[in-house]
Amino acid sequence: MSSGPVPPGTGTGGGPLAGLLVADFSRILAGPYSTMLLADLGAEVVKVEGPGGDDTRTWQPPVREGVSTYYLGVNRNKRSVALDLKDPGDLELARELARRADVLVENFKPGGLARFGLDYDTVAAGNPGVVYASISGFGSGPGGASLPGYDLIVQAISGFMSLTGDTDGEPYRAGVALFDVMAGLHATIGVLSALNHRHETGVGQHVEVNLLSSALSGLVNQTSAFVAGDVVPFRMGNSHPSLFPYEPLPCADGELIITAGNDGQFRRLCDVLGLPELVDDPRFRRNEDRTANRDELRPLLVERLRTRSKMDWFRDIIGAGVPCGPINTIDQGVAFAQDIGLDPVVTVGEGTGAVPSIRNPITFSATAPGYRLPPPALDEHGDEIRSWLAEEAS
Repeated sequence: MSSGPVPPGTGTGGGPLAGLLVADFSRILAGPYSTMLLADLGAEVVKVEGPGGDDTRTWQPPVREGVSTYYLGVNRNKRSVALDLKDPGDLELARELARRADVLVENFKPGGLARFGLDYDTVAAGNPGVVYASISGFGSGPGGASLPGYDLIVQAISGFMSLTGDTDGEPYRAGVALFDVMAGLHATIGVLSALNHRHETGVGQHVEVNLLSSALSGLVNQTSAFVAGDVVPFRMGNSHPSLFPYEPLPCADGELIITAGNDGQFRRLCDVLGLPELVDDPRFRRNEDRTANRDELRPLLVERLRTRSKMDWFRDIIGAGVPCGPINTIDQGVAFAQDIGLDPVVTVGEGTGAVPSIRNPITFSATAPGYRLPPPALDEHGDEIRSWLAEEAS
């Protein structure tokens, strides 16, 4: 744990990471998402912002009471202090925070914090137990350190966009900054792994994550197709290269995703649709047969599906144990999660400052995530944190 008391007013949230002090020098999405997950699990996170604040404070619309919902989505359970690293007094406080921290998370351009004495080597010299996590776009090597690390660029460079969109259409990005989120998750895994190593050895280490590596890892079967099979995948719209049916299929009033991932599920699907003769048809008997002959099988399924509404089919197909689901809007997706008992929306904070947020996705039997603090205003906790750091530094 940290080398002294955590900031005033903290340390009471509980959770599996209670008492852990995280110095959050990150901004935008990947870093803040990682530190929010740590904060949900009880870590005390001090969000260090420049005088202008996290860029996402200005990424609007949409807004809630004048505050960007983008910023609100990844900054709960943190305390904000504004420190100008070009100011000698503020820089000394930032260094003191780094000296005190169990974990430091940053996503500056590789090497960007060295001029402030906040790089890993300098911080670790005074705080050898620190777990220092760096998130970049393309790594800290000579070939990638200077490249800008925006998610959209990584979606393009990684090959992801070449897989997304209609077969004969244009490449498309994902509807969310997918690899920022994935890199944030990888950073969290790296931090927790390094903390376990520190528990055994007493020594911290430098954890590095980059968006391109997260993208290539996250492309799983698609990158494996190339590196292990020497096959370059291509866009298939909503179809799957290795399974059928595994895509949206039209019903009487819209499309329903149906995913028959094995022979047993296909058999049950055919029973529900009233097409038992397809099960033993040699063109469709095995998954590889169905995949090879998808253009012959698809119209046979669609002819039957078009006779009823998508929700009528959804109830019957799900009831038969075959995975399927309607294509929802975001509000419908949240409502569906609520309907099945996942309680997806939590209230963070109390009173007029409370903010609705999406629940941390992890469930613990003994140490539940907490929702103590709404996303902070810029420098909302600055006075108490600066006072605390000054006392410790003196």
